[in-house]
Order: sequence, then structure tokens, then C-alpha cells
Amino acid sequence: MTRLPALLALTFALALGSVTASAAEEPPAALRDVVVVGNSADGTVSFIDARTYENLGSLDVVPDLDAILAGMDPIRRAAYEVVRQQAGGDKFVDDAHLSPDGRTLYVSRGNLGDAAAYDIASGRQLWRTHLAGLKADHAVLSPDGRTFVVSAITAAKAQALDTATGRVTGEFATGTYPHENMYSADGSRIYNMSIGVTSFPKALNALKGTKQVTVADATTLKVLRKYTFDKGVRPAVITPDGRTMYAQLSYLNGFIEYDLEAGRTVRTVEMPFSAAGAALKPDDYPQNSAHHGMAMNGANDKLCMAGTIDDYTAVVSRPGLTTDGFVHYEPGALPYWSLTAPGGHHCFVTLSNRDEVSVVDYRTAQEVARVKVGDFPQRERAGKVAPDVLSGLDTP
Repeated sequence: MTRLPALLALTFALALGSVTASAAEEPPAALRDVVVVGNSADGTVSFIDARTYENLGSLDVVPDLDAILAGMDPIRRAAYEVVRQQAGGDKFVDDAHLSPDGRTLYVSRGNLGDAAAYDIASGRQLWRTHLAGLKADHAVLSPDGRTFVVSAITAAKAQALDTATGRVTGEFATGTYPHENMYSADGSRIYNMSIGVTSFPKALNALKGTKQVTVADATTLKVLRKYTFDKGVRPAVITPDGRTMYAQLSYLNGFIEYDLEAGRTVRTVEMPFSAAGAALKPDDYPQNSAHHGMAMNGANDKLCMAGTIDDYTAVVSRPGLTTDGFVHYEPGALPYWSLTAPGGHHCFVTLSNRDEVSVVDYRTAQEVARVKVGDFPQRERAGKVAPDVLSGLDTP
């Protein structure tokens, strides 16, 4: 009998300890679906809630800009100014991707010619790596989040970086001026699209260099296949089975359907010009692009295309490639990129000259929201962010 109080006390203590431990080990909050938008001119990345379209804030990804410029020798500074002129001004954010755990942001920093990683909660730069050549272009993050592949555009190669350290771990040769990078649906291949020298006029297309899609093994980076084109290959999407590519080409006011197994164009679809677009000469197209921005919905039966010189977004149904409808924007809006948001039902389109993102419903081909972001938004990427790091963002 004398042992009962002690036994009860021990049982109570163990129970209390169990409750305390459970509270301490409470799982972290679920990651939040977001779309990150690279604001190229002001060097920030905006975070947009993928479901509510709320602008959650932005992260400064060029906090070291003054130090970098001050540290350039005269030759490097002269090269920087040439790249800046050809790019049409300050282009500090070319691409941005979120780590799988939603705590790190990886950025290719356009005119600075480098890539960098940032801890979102603190804004601290974790690493910075200068790439080959003078300019960093489109980038892609591997499905496991361990490799960041960036186009070193003036060096005609794609370079792979270890996301933990920023160390270059490999590279593969591309066509002239490599642009977009993407992984195949199964993660086994990397596709790189090259656009040729955009500063040369259309009349000198033969001198622009090799315009091609380069396919590399995602593990070894060995080039497996090349597809050559007459014009530069702009934004593209590839069906999950890897058989079909839809791509925009330099100067084409539309897109092509391309058979990747046969290596041939199956259909060319010309989209309507706006009055302003029709009045432009091809050499006046921004970086040779008539249309620049393509995405595919979650069901893989609709395409979302940015009509850059025409100031519209078009929703097109496949396989017939018939147009469902258009969202028309204010003149000079410059729709410049398209992205399918998490959920697969909405397309986010950057309006670069309006510092806005247009949200278009694939099902109705109508705009459902307009979000204000930073200066000259371009590339957007879908990802997940840890809720507890959002306090590190600057308020919109």
C-alpha cells in the first residue's frame, strides 16, 4: 500500500513528460504553394500565394551589387556594360527557384554573370558562383533539389552547380546563346534551348550561330541528342511522355508542334497579330521574340501562351490546337513569360512593362486576378515555401 502514491506520482510524471515531448515535437506547418517572380530590373524576387494570389513580399537578391561593381577591373566593367546594353538595361534576376524544403532561394543573376543562394528567413547570401562567360541566363533545379543548372549564355554551355556549396560540378556544350533549361518528367534528361546571337539582325540569321535543342543525361551530363532549328528556340513545353514539344521560335508570331522522336516539325500555328504587333519590324521584336512564354496545364490538354508583341495571352486546346480564347492587355504591357501554377488550373503571365502578373483561368480563358510585383518581372517558377521564413521578406 505504501508504494501506491509513489507509483501514481511516477505515472503522472511520465504522462506529463509525454505530453510535453509531444508538444515539443509538433510537426512543422505545411509548406505553402507559391509562385516566385524574378523582378529583373530591381533585383528582387516576389512571392505570390498560388491559391489566393496575395503578394507575400519580396527578397532582395542583389544586396552585394555595389561591392561587385566596385570590385570589377576595367576590362570586366567594360564587358559588363556591353552585356547591359545588349540586354536592354539592368537585368539582375534571370531565374529563381525554391529548394524542396522551402527555405532557400537559388537565383541566376543575369548581367552579373553568376548564381547565388539565399536563406529566405534572414536574407543572408549562402554562396555565390561566377559562371563561365559574361551572362547567366535561364536555370532549372533538379527534382531532388541538389543540382542547379544554369545557362552560361556567352560561353555556349550549361553548367551544373551543387546547391549545398555552389560548386560547379559539371557542364555540357550547347548551341549558341543557351537559353531555357528543363528536366524531363522523369528527371532523367535535361533539355537546353539555344537562341543564337540576338543582337544580330534577322537578315544575318545565318551568322547568329547554332540554334538547337540539346538533350543531356541528367546524371552524367553527356549529350544524348541534338535537334537543329533555323530560328532560335524560345520558351517550350514537352509532354510528359517526352514525345512532343511545343515551342516558340524567334520571330514567329505563334508556335510549333515538334515530334521529338522523328526530329521534325509536325505543325506550325500562326497566331493573330495585334495592330501594334503587325506594325513592328522583326528587328524591333524584344530580343527577337514575337511570342515569349508557354505553359501547359495540369491535365496536359491546354497551352497558355504569352503574345509578347501582341499584348495578349492565348489559351489553346490540344491536340487540335484550337484557340479557346484571349486575354487582351493594355498596349505595351509586354507579356513575357507563362507558368502553370500549383493545382494546374491557372496560368501566371508576367506583364513586364506594367510590373504585374496576370492570372488566367485555363478553363474559361479569362483573367481572374492581377498582382502587382517589382520592376520588370520576367521568369516565374512554382514552388513551396516554409511559412516561418516569410517574415524575412520585405512587405509589398
